[in-house]
This record gives sequence, C-alpha cells and structure tokens, in this order.
Amino acid sequence: MATRSQPRTEPRIPLSRERVLYAAVDLADKGGIESLTMRRLAEEVGAEAMSLYYHVANKQEVLDGIVDVIAQEINDVVDKIDAPATGADWKMAVRRRILAAREVLLRHPWAPGVLETRTKASLAIVRYLDGLIGLMRSGGFSYDVAHHALHALGSRALGFTQELFNPGAGSADEEANAMLASMADRLPHLVAMLSEIAHDDPDSTLGWCDDQREFEFGLDLILDGLDRMRETA
Repeated sequence: MATRSQPRTEPRIPLSRERVLYAAVDLADKGGIESLTMRRLAEEVGAEAMSLYYHVANKQEVLDGIVDVIAQEINDVVDKIDAPATGADWKMAVRRRILAAREVLLRHPWAPGVLETRTKASLAIVRYLDGLIGLMRSGGFSYDVAHHALHALGSRALGFTQELFNPGAGSADEEANAMLASMADRLPHLVAMLSEIAHDDPDSTLGWCDDQREFEFGLDLILDGLDRMRETA
C-alpha cells in the first residue's frame, strides 16, 4: 500500500546577532528608523521577542549594531576604489571615497540620524576614518593637519552633513510658509533666503538642505582649502 509523502519543510535559519541586525536594517529601510521596535524586529525574524535578547541586550545595542552594519557596507564599497593618492592626487582620492560613502547612506536615508545619536565608537567607522587619514598622508599632509582636516570635514567625512536646524520637518508646505511669513520682521535675511532657495526634492537628501549639490559644494570648499595647506606646508 502506497504511503502519502509528507510535505517537505524548509530548514529554519538559526537566529544570530548578524541575522537580527540585518533584519533591523531591512526594517529601517522599509519604514524608517521609527518603525524599528523590538516587537517588529522579532516578527521580522520569526521569533519571540524574548529570543532577541540572547543576541542583543536592548534597542540601543541594536542601534549600535546597525551602525556597524552600515559602516561595514561603506568599507566594502570604498575598499574597491583603486585611485592614486600621492601628491596632488590625494584630493580626488578623498573625494571619491567620501562620495562613495554617501552613495551607501543614500540607500539607507535613516542612517545619518542614527549615526548622530551614537556615543559608542564603531570600529568599522574608525577603520573608515583611518583610510581617509592614510590618503591624506600619501598626499603629503602631516598628522597634525590631517587631524585638523577631520574636524573641518565633520560628518561630511562620512557622506552627510549635520544640519543646524530643520525648520519644516514634518510640516505641510502651507504651514511652513505661514511660519516663515510670521517671522519676516524679526528674521528678514533668513526668511528672504529660505523663501528664495527652494529644495523641492527632499526624497533625495540626507537632511533638510543636504542635497547632492549642497553636499559637494561644501566638500569641495574644504578640500580646496586643505590642498593649499598641503602645498605651503
């Protein structure tokens, strides 16, 4: 008598810290960082919420971990860049490295906001910065000037700019315009500038004014200034 074959079941993928962190990145990519909760994360990996705590102690550790994931993605990309960095070539090499890092962040637009809140050093980010310093050294900079350069670049070294403020975040255009109109007498120059300069493509930015043109404008100003220091040192 023939026996009915049992349906085959796919083997269950073991839960691990790496799997949890990659699932967290995927959740943030789909719904923004606000969508990342321990409950949602447990659902994403098909586990009970308590099971997550064997691999990540709490949400803060998840946030630290996904910073490492993004930073490693940046390193994987920039490590493939093969560009000369000696002498005057340093500037193009550094520029390419930073813009490559920015391309990664544009794939994860929530990441700059998380990077700004972390107090624990990420070894992957430290390794990225070490690479930048190495390019500057190849270009003829002293460690002292390279140190000043990192301060001048700030978050731009990682591919984004940390904005001073975000006056229209989450507001409708009408509400933002009304707010500006109400401040015109007290802040004439700021209001005039914001009224004239429109940023109509917020989906392509990593912040309120951080679109590609503004980012590269600031980056080139800094790199050009540093290059003059290298030539006169």
